[in-house]
Amino acid sequence: MVSLVIVSHSGALADGVAELAREMGGEEVAIESAGGMEDGAIGTDAERVRAAVERARSPDGVLVLMDLGSALMSAEMATEMLEPDGGPVVLCGAPLVEGAVAAAARARTGASLDEVAREARGALAMKTAQLGEETPEAAPADAPADDGGGADALELRLHVTPRLGLHARPAARFVATVADFDARVEVRNATRSTGPADGRSLTALAVLGVRQGDEIVVRAQGEQAAAALDALDALAAANFGDEPDGEAAAEDRPAPAEAPAGSAPPASGTQLPGVAASGGIAIGPARWLHTPEPAVDDEQPGSPAEERARLDAARAAARQDLETARAEVLRRGAVAEAEIFTAHALLLDDAAVTGPAVRMVEDGAGAGQAWRAAVQDAAAAFRALDDPYMRERAVDVEDVGRRVLARLAGTDAAAAPLDAGIVLAPELTPGEAVGLDPAQAWGIATARGGATGHAAILARALGIPAVVGAGAGLLGIPEGTPLALDGDAGILEVDPGEDVIASYEARREAAVEAGRALLAGAAEPGALRDGRRVEVFANVGSAADARPAVTQGAEGVGLLRTEFLFLDRDTPPSEDEQVEVLREIAEALDGRPLIVRTLDAGADKPLPFLSQQPEDNPFLGRRGIRLSLAEPELLRTQLRAVLRVAAERPLKVMFPMVATLEEVRAARAALERARAELGSEAELDVGVMVEVPALALQAALIAPEVDFFSIGTNDLAQYTMAAERGNAALAGLLEDSLAPVLALIANVTAAAEAHGRWVGVCGELAGEPEAAVLLAGLGVRELSMAAGRIPAVKAALRDVEFAAAAERARLALPAR
Repeated sequence: MVSLVIVSHSGALADGVAELAREMGGEEVAIESAGGMEDGAIGTDAERVRAAVERARSPDGVLVLMDLGSALMSAEMATEMLEPDGGPVVLCGAPLVEGAVAAAARARTGASLDEVAREARGALAMKTAQLGEETPEAAPADAPADDGGGADALELRLHVTPRLGLHARPAARFVATVADFDARVEVRNATRSTGPADGRSLTALAVLGVRQGDEIVVRAQGEQAAAALDALDALAAANFGDEPDGEAAAEDRPAPAEAPAGSAPPASGTQLPGVAASGGIAIGPARWLHTPEPAVDDEQPGSPAEERARLDAARAAARQDLETARAEVLRRGAVAEAEIFTAHALLLDDAAVTGPAVRMVEDGAGAGQAWRAAVQDAAAAFRALDDPYMRERAVDVEDVGRRVLARLAGTDAAAAPLDAGIVLAPELTPGEAVGLDPAQAWGIATARGGATGHAAILARALGIPAVVGAGAGLLGIPEGTPLALDGDAGILEVDPGEDVIASYEARREAAVEAGRALLAGAAEPGALRDGRRVEVFANVGSAADARPAVTQGAEGVGLLRTEFLFLDRDTPPSEDEQVEVLREIAEALDGRPLIVRTLDAGADKPLPFLSQQPEDNPFLGRRGIRLSLAEPELLRTQLRAVLRVAAERPLKVMFPMVATLEEVRAARAALERARAELGSEAELDVGVMVEVPALALQAALIAPEVDFFSIGTNDLAQYTMAAERGNAALAGLLEDSLAPVLALIANVTAAAEAHGRWVGVCGELAGEPEAAVLLAGLGVRELSMAAGRIPAVKAALRDVEFAAAAERARLALPAR
């Protein structure tokens, strides 16, 4: 059975999505999460992803779903690091939450990896169907054709009784029931004339838009058609597995909006349990967040054209506000979290909000009244959904709505506490969260909300301890009440005694000291015990990766994968775009070296804007420097951008997948042409990636033509053993690759030393402490790895002298 891996910048988000997906897949589907960094920080770690995939490995395959930004690059790195056995692994561009839900339900039916991936990619249709939006791509690619019925087709009519219709969980139960039988099942919504839909597809069922009271027509063909319909009839009789109306599960009941009337403040020492949203300890007075509610004054609206113009202007101004908020989050280094505001900007144009608002304006309503009503309806629709994660999106809709209303009213929508302390609110919107200053907001506690809410994600990005969903009791806490907040345990303590506060302070100081010790050790230069320097760098795929890498002790970036600039777009990035991103990464390194690898794409990593012929073996095809030399304008633009940034910052460039001296010279010639065009005098070291055994064997010939070598051990191993990493049948060959790969590395280091060049390693071996010692013993002077591995590698290097490392390396080489 196909298994799933969920990758997110947030550990809590990954765990939450995995938990939600398990409800759809049941115990049969293996689902693993890989969220955040090892230390709990926001980010993605290829090693954590690799470990999750290994845990989930299945002969039928693993589908990996990711959120934004560097998650894709980390997942790609992880697949490069995988053991080659255990079945295929597919990275899927589906939306994270919706895709996971749909994929889990489909995997439960025993579908193939391709079918599960296709289901995940079509999963947004579930959301658009529930919101009543029209989409031209509503049905999955494998929806059943309407064959007009067959002589052996059996038919059943069912009335849908669950309170929210055939929503995610009932639909998942429907799919699971169908999967137990050898029958082809399709479903129509007779009430709304939608369908047919594949009965084994969660997404297809969602697109039918089945609501409470609708009648669906189920047709089945095949050997077990009658048994399948009997089972579905029984499922419908049991309310599709949902609680009867009026007895909704506690998780479906909305939290109270306010404290019960006349309720007293919580007594001193009361502990309010909630959801641990952002780790850390906070101690301070209660500070209520004051959010002004924009006034709506539309008693005498203008003409429909005038009101439409007012609304459009307010939306445009709100869009600029969101861009400002996004830039502020980016400034703090939270790239993935900044995309929350990109999503908010999309809500400004969402047909589910703008459509009703415009229609009301055309009917004579004022812009404010129309917009407020449309936002309230859209938020209510989200809160009525069965999915807890989707219910939390109601806050996002209200946040965007408030921004537009504030612009219409000419007022400020910003929220702020009266003074420094622990910020309290019934619920926190992303806009309110991003406006908080960590110097003033020592902690956050809310009555409602969950760990997967955008405000909680932003709190983690800002490093503010937070507890959400603490209940209505929180709403009775008076301003200034002493509080103690434990963001790891999810507890808010009201007016604790001196002993309790002392205990919290001691825990906070201990955590601070432990963190300082870890960072202090990681901050030391990489070196062997006898002082021989071995620089320890990080592999990164964005500015978001660079900043946390520095805090982990990275002395620079040994591999910047530039593919993230080129993926998921219809046109290649301009020179100025590339300069802006490279400059941002270089600035994040604050003077530390940055090694830029030119575009490493090809038929194995296709670019949407570049037409490429299919290849029988893309790993041995036109990729890396081969593709760049065949597309000179792509290479020219990238090299010009590299040179412009190299004039300002310590930057080096290296070319991937080089196999011959002619390729080295052609690449350098392209660089010199770009230099001449710019009139650049930038100092720029030039290196090559050693991934092809032919280059390692010709290192003495190549060394005079380059400034350095950087060895990619993952590809070098598969090419040395002629064993593709994804082929499970060849796993044994790759397990035996260490000795021959070390022999090739020794050949490169010897040639480099003879010509006064240096050698780095940026493959998987560099991040393994024991292997790092072997590489240092072979004469490697720079190691580049996932940031989370840096402290351990530095510690391993400090424990051994060069002579001992060289002896270990000698013993690891093939016997002569």
